[in-house]
Formats: sequence, C-alpha cells, structure tokens
Amino acid sequence: MTWIDRTAHALHDALLKKEVSSRELVNAFYERIDAVEGKTRAYLELLKTSALLQADEADRRISRGGAGPLTGIPLALKDNLCTEGTKTSCASKILEGFIAPYDATVVSRLRAAGAVFLGKTNLDEFAMGSSNENSAFDATRNPWDLACVPGGSSGGSAASVAASEAVFSLGSDTGGSIRQPASFCGVVGLKPTYGRVSRYGLVAFASSLDQIGPLTHDVRDAATVLNVIAGHDSLDSTSADLVCPDFAKPLSSKMSGLRIGVPLEYFIEGIDSEVSAAIEEVIDDYRRLGAEIKEISLPHTEYAVATYYILATAEASSNLARYDGVRFGHRTAHPKDLLELYMKSRSEGFGPEVKRRIMIGTHVLSSGYYDAYYKKGQQVRTLIKQDFDAAFESVDCILTPTAPTAAFRSGEKTGDPLQMYLSDIFTISVNLAGLPALSMPCGFTEAGLPIGCQLIARPFDEAGLLKTAHAFEQTHDFHERRPQLV
Repeated sequence: MTWIDRTAHALHDALLKKEVSSRELVNAFYERIDAVEGKTRAYLELLKTSALLQADEADRRISRGGAGPLTGIPLALKDNLCTEGTKTSCASKILEGFIAPYDATVVSRLRAAGAVFLGKTNLDEFAMGSSNENSAFDATRNPWDLACVPGGSSGGSAASVAASEAVFSLGSDTGGSIRQPASFCGVVGLKPTYGRVSRYGLVAFASSLDQIGPLTHDVRDAATVLNVIAGHDSLDSTSADLVCPDFAKPLSSKMSGLRIGVPLEYFIEGIDSEVSAAIEEVIDDYRRLGAEIKEISLPHTEYAVATYYILATAEASSNLARYDGVRFGHRTAHPKDLLELYMKSRSEGFGPEVKRRIMIGTHVLSSGYYDAYYKKGQQVRTLIKQDFDAAFESVDCILTPTAPTAAFRSGEKTGDPLQMYLSDIFTISVNLAGLPALSMPCGFTEAGLPIGCQLIARPFDEAGLLKTAHAFEQTHDFHERRPQLV
C-alpha cells in the first residue's frame, strides 16, 4: 500500500517516526491528482502553493514535538465551506469568483490542528442534488466506475477520498449528502448530531437541517476528525454547548448487550436485491458479535421525502434570497432597472435544480399555502422525530441501508427529479430528526460497486455510533479496498 492509500492514523504514525514528511505526502497527493483528476473531476480548485507552506509548517511542528493526530495530514474541503482567501463557489455561477473573507469554524479548527488543505471539492450546486450532476462547472465521476455518479451533494469529497486524492475530506449533509456519496464511493461518511459541529462559515442551504461531517477511509479516522471539528462555537447560535467526549476512545469495545433496531419501513419494494442481501449479512454479523437484533417500526417514514422537500426548499428559498446581484456574486450586465438586475442576475446565476427548489420553497411559504404545506410539514417532522424517540427506548442503534441502490449511471435520473429525490429516501429522516448517522462500506455488487450500511444513534451519541460501526469494520476488509483508476 502506497502513502496515498493509507489512513490518517497510519500516516500520523509514519510522520512521527520520520518515515515520511508532510511535504512528501502533499507532493505524492498532487502527483496522484495529476494522474487521475482528469477522470474523477473531484476538485474545483487546487491550493498547491498554500498546501506546501502548510506542510512545511507541519513538519516543523512535528520536529518540535507538538504534533496532533491530524498535523501534516492532507485533506480536501467541500466548496461550500468558507476558506479565507480562497474561492468558495458552491459550484454555482452566481458565486463564481467569490473569495471567502474568513474561515468556517471547522476550517479554522483543522488549520489550528496543522492539517493541510489540498483543495476545494466539487458538489451539486448549493448542495442541492443526489448525483453531483448539478454542478455548474463539471460532473464528478465515481472512481469505482467512471460511467456512474459518485452521489451527492458531497460527491467530490467522497470521490477524492475513494480515489486516494486526499486522506479525508469534509462534506455537508442536509438530507444525506455525506452518507449517500459515502455509500456510492465505498468510504465512511459521518453526519453528526445537529448542533455537534458548528455551521458557521458553511454556506446555508437549509439551516435547520445542514450539518458538516467527515468522509474517511475508516471509522477510526472519522472519530479522529470529529474530535477536531466538534464542540461548541459561540459564532453559531445552534451550536450545542456540550462537552465532547474522546470519540476515538471506545472504539475497541465489544458488542455484547448492544440492541440494534431494524426498521421494517426501510426494507421496501424497489430496494435493490444486492443491497438487501448485503444488509442482511451485516445483521447476521452483528448477531455473531453479540448484539441483539430487534425489529422496530418508524411508522411515519413514508412521509419523510415529501416533508423534507417542503421544509428544505422553504429554507432554501429564504437563504438564497441574498444572492441578488447587489453585494457579491454574479451581476447581469447593463440592467435597465433594479427589477431586471434581480431577475436576470438570478436567472443567469442559478442552475435548473436550484431554481426548481427556490420556486417550490417560495410557493409553500406563500400566503394561502403556508398552513397547508409548511406548517403541516413541521408537524409531520415532529411525528418523525417522535418515531425515533420511541424506537430508542428499546434499542441503542438503528441499522438500515444507506441507499436503495448502488451508484447509478450518469444521466440515468436527471430527467426525472422525483426518482432522483428518492435516492435519499433512507437518509432524509435522520436530518429531519437531527440525529447522528454514519454510512460504512458493507459489500460490493457483482459489477464491483460499493454498498453502504447506515447506522443511526441517539442525539449526541456519536461515540456509541462510531463504536458500533468500528466493531463491524474490524471483521471485514471492505474499507481497505481501493478502486483501480490507473
């Protein structure tokens, strides 16, 4: 295994032993990027000059004996995370050329930890999509099969890790945008509890749903990254003022006495048979590890997709109103009046999917429809959360497929938005309830595409979630496999 294929914790050990330097790692990753980026198109922007400066500082820090677990480790950042002095476009023409004037809190914490930023990764425009085909600039490819999508919206972040173009990456998850790409690309994707990780500096899509999390090669790396980025932040009013445990500490614990719930509503007609079979094997593995498997019910699951696309679009309509051609971002040329400035700037700057969601969101918030749609959606959201609250009275963790299929082919669902939205049918409820959830690789299809298993835990029980995932991971080598790109 080469340096670029290793986990963050393995590279940390190598850096401390002086087997490799951070500068050598960064150069190795840029060589890899040069070799495969033309195929994967995972990045929108590379930061080689500043990355080498960060690497040199990390090497000095290591020499002084002050290295943390991410010091000198090269990573990628989703391009909706503000990074000071760097383009932050959200893969949208309306923000093309925008230079972020400050760091998002997660970026500043990684910077303080000595991590190295290789570049900004591609995404569906403003994080709205399930395939990465909504980017205004390019479509990222799945490293396991370049004819397939990497998932969305954090497709570039997932593909960069799967293709060994970064040790780990950060993504954002509003309805499954970390977990679904993680499943499609065969990596670990963690969505923390809403409020566990500061959203300050994350360009907003739906503020009551958005959450930042890591995509990594294994569960231990996910825990290590969470240790750095989690914690209260006074700059985010929704940040939970709770003490964070050491998320990596309990990873070696056994499963004896653990109660895992399997919701009947997640094994529906239309789920791919290979996905279903892989999840059944995961359930059997947990039984062998000593966990108790219980059938549970989450009865309002069938309303989750409709509820999500009312609430998320309503919040998107509000959040994206600021992009008007006045203060920053794209401005149409030579408008005849203020109304034309607004209309043409937004029409030229936003892509079709973003426009669709803005129009839906504006409609459900409008006079005469607010009570019928938005208010009703909030009421159903409460029922969905109550379903999870009731389930966690009898189980410690919930196990489901991450997605109903493995990665689908590029262009397969772009003509049918509803079919695209259903790609997130198993992940959306978690965001509506504000829960922590993780996708881990649990098998492969006959065609060689990864399959993901989702684990869901109680609010702020990321430690238990990671422990449960790690126990399964140790019995298989799915997380060690890499796609053959060159």
